[in-house]
This record gives sequence, structure tokens and C-alpha cells, in this order.
Amino acid sequence: MKVSSIQLGITDRAKDDNVRHALDILDTVSDCDLILLPEIWPCGYFSFERYQAESESVDGPTVAAFAQKAVERKCHILMGSFVENDRGNIYNTALLLDPEGNPIVRYRKIHLFGYQSAEREILTPGRDVVVAETPWGLSGVSTCYDLRFPELFRLMSDRGAMFFLIPSAWPMARLDAWRLFNRARAHENLAYLISCNCAGTNAGTQYAGHSMIVDPMGQVVAEGGEEEEVVTAAIDPTLADSVRKEFSFLDNRVFR
Repeated sequence: MKVSSIQLGITDRAKDDNVRHALDILDTVSDCDLILLPEIWPCGYFSFERYQAESESVDGPTVAAFAQKAVERKCHILMGSFVENDRGNIYNTALLLDPEGNPIVRYRKIHLFGYQSAEREILTPGRDVVVAETPWGLSGVSTCYDLRFPELFRLMSDRGAMFFLIPSAWPMARLDAWRLFNRARAHENLAYLISCNCAGTNAGTQYAGHSMIVDPMGQVVAEGGEEEEVVTAAIDPTLADSVRKEFSFLDNRVFR
């Protein structure tokens, strides 16, 4: 199985320009089973003043454009997250599209960030833990700040998730925490973790980059740098199941 994270360089440009830029980069990615994009890349996570005006529904033009690309590329695309408008409520929503362009996962970010961020003031939190069937195995989706809450990942693991897919807009100021949480959430659940973080600077805040592909033993298979790039790796989708059968410390938990 081949996966790629498009670590977009975010700048303070128009939404249409960001969408075109992301689609152009996606066209350069070699054949993959799964392609990921980061968090709220259409307007930039820290452009809070743009959220309401640039929100759209799951039937809107941004999703339609990536659904078409999923069909053209014959692959799954986690199109990162965007500001979803659903009957007046706005959410930080991540969609996983299948090769027919259908959304098979819609995850609305549960843990909204409040420290030096207006996300919690503007958005409505999601409520649902999401795990879905994919060709490579059961996969859970979470977003950025969710990484600080291991109980969410344990819930996904208990529902059978062997892959965690994570769009993010993690800042450079907390890079060490980002790298720690990516490895910890993977290994403590014996699951693959594939993250796609932003790069660049938006509204005066620098993103950390360092998108990661981490195996179930917590080993980093691939990791990006600080600039815009595509992080790619070939992984064995059966590894998580093999590891859990051979040495599943999850079976030794006392508190469940």
C-alpha cells in the first residue's frame, strides 16, 4: 500500500487560489492508494475571520473538485478538513473520499482548540467517534488537537481501527509535542498513524510541517521537513493485525 501526505505550504491567499494550488500538487503525486491533505487549508487555519464567509456544505465546489480527482486518480483522498456549513452551524470537517468520489467518512473535529485560537468560539464541536471500513482495514479519523486526547484514539482502537488518519495545522512552536504524540498514539494502540500537517506561515503563525507516517511499533516510516512537500511511503497494511496477534498488550488492560 502506498500513501502520500501533501504537506501544503499555507499562505494568506484567496481560497480559490489555495484550491487550485492543492489540486495542482495532487496531480504531481505518483500513483497512490491514499492521499491526505492538512487541516483547514482552503483558507488557512489561523484565518478565523474568513471561516464564516468561506464555509460551504459537503455538496459544495471544493468537495466536488476533489471527488473528481479521486475518480481520475482511482484512489482514496482524505481531503484534509474544511469549514463545513450545515444549516447555519459551522464545523471543522474532514472527508475521506473513495475512488468513485463518494464521501465514506465525515469527521467533525471533537476537540476544538482554545489557546491563542478562536476555533472554539466560532465552530460547533463534533460528537461522533468515526471508524470506517476501507480496503486496507478499519480506519479512524481525527484532527490536529485531538492528538492530545489519547482516550479518543483508544475508543477508535476498541472499535477495530488499525489506521489513524490525521489532518492538522500544528504550529512550529509545539513541534516537539507533535512528533511525540504522532509516535505515542500509534504505538500505544498498535496502529498505523498517517498525519498531514501544514507548512508555511498563515496570519503570522508558522506551521510545523513534519507530516509523519508511523508504524504500529511507533517507528517513523517517513517524515517531512518544514517546507511544502509530499511525504510518501509504502507500508504493509497487514502489519497492525500481525503485531496485535503476536504481542497485544492491549489484551492485558485492567481498566476498560
